[in-house]
Amino acid sequence: MPLVIALILLVVGSLLFHFLSPWTFTPLASNWGMIDFTVDLTFVVTGIVFVAVNLFMAYAIYRFRYKEGARAKYEPENKKLEIWLTVLTTIGVAAMLAPGLIVWAQFVNVPENATEIEVVGQQWRWTFRLPGEDGKFGMTDSRLISVDNEFGINPDDPHGDDDVLVDDAIVHVPLNEPVLFWLRSKDVLHNFTVAQFRVKMDLVPGMETYMWLEPTRLGEYEILCEELCGVAHHAMRGRVVVEELEDYQAWVASQPTFAELQAKPPGDPVLGAASYAVCAACHGSQGEGLLALNAPKLSGQDPRYLKRQLRNYKIGLRGIHEDDVNGRIMAPMAATLVNDAIIDNVIAYIGTLPDTPAAATVDGDIAHGAKLYVLCANCHGADGQGIKMNAPRQAGMNDWYLLSQLKNFKQGLRGHHPEDLGGKQMRLMAQTLQDDQAMRDVVAYINTL
Repeated sequence: MPLVIALILLVVGSLLFHFLSPWTFTPLASNWGMIDFTVDLTFVVTGIVFVAVNLFMAYAIYRFRYKEGARAKYEPENKKLEIWLTVLTTIGVAAMLAPGLIVWAQFVNVPENATEIEVVGQQWRWTFRLPGEDGKFGMTDSRLISVDNEFGINPDDPHGDDDVLVDDAIVHVPLNEPVLFWLRSKDVLHNFTVAQFRVKMDLVPGMETYMWLEPTRLGEYEILCEELCGVAHHAMRGRVVVEELEDYQAWVASQPTFAELQAKPPGDPVLGAASYAVCAACHGSQGEGLLALNAPKLSGQDPRYLKRQLRNYKIGLRGIHEDDVNGRIMAPMAATLVNDAIIDNVIAYIGTLPDTPAAATVDGDIAHGAKLYVLCANCHGADGQGIKMNAPRQAGMNDWYLLSQLKNFKQGLRGHHPEDLGGKQMRLMAQTLQDDQAMRDVVAYINTL
């Protein structure tokens, strides 16, 4: 009898959990409502089977419980029962499979007028490419990928000149217009997913996959990687912005093309020297950094990283938290560099400064720090050299600054803005360092690199 009661409670509890649970689908934001119908139908069919099987087990246990003197009836064949089970099972399986086949037939047939966007995944970030006015993507080759050609576009292919490049994890799409996403991976297996769109697809190294949808709701939706792609898999986030067609077209027009980036002149260090005079007051005349003013070493740092941080300060993604005192001081200073040309000149000048390793000031358990740094190395490099296009250099930089920024990330002072996706990524990773001592140990180990 206890087992009978347990089975009945299992059925009742499961039904209550399903119908009263707060864990439900996010609101549908695309044309793929058929996906929801297919999932709901699967729940209904499997739910009926679950209830029927468990209640039948409870009935059988109770009905055929042990009774003294009773004898079991042996019935090796029951054609009527077999026919019923075969028919009901066939109906149930067909009910679950048929809608899926219908959806798949729609999924593989992309509307001819779909807006095309290429999604490029790498450990652990998203970037995007759109065809230019000619409506054709330029040819790509993984062997051409470099700091100056992040997408690996073939410069000899004229179709690539007007390709629109989005070096950011935020992509815009037009409302109520079909969108075709071409999916490409630079390294390992990834998966492009937006839960509200209900469709997802793997990015497979060495081949190009695709998926399409028609956004039906204005708003911003988070991009996830739903294929385990490494230690920072959970932090590989992005965002899709669904907006009116006019706003989408304006956003596309604001993005640079491959030809524009290739033709962009390098920064002028001579002109940058004059603009750097303001920076030198805090960061030192040689870019060596000054602890007294909480200004980090700049010389030897990745130019792309420096430019990205200056941009973040200028547009309000960094230095906005009320408790980030040093960041709030830096924000108006970054605003004195009024355009990209001046920023490029300053960074070019910083590149001419001597790269003298900063003195060590932070003590810690180096052996323990080495174990903790294994996780950091996946982004920042085994030698702390930084990985271009992804994470900044750490070796030879100011250890006190590294420690202060780890604390800022853990406390939410940095990575605070919802559009600072790189900061949010680092904020998640910083949580793996449990306390101040763990952070000191990691920084002490970085000092040995």
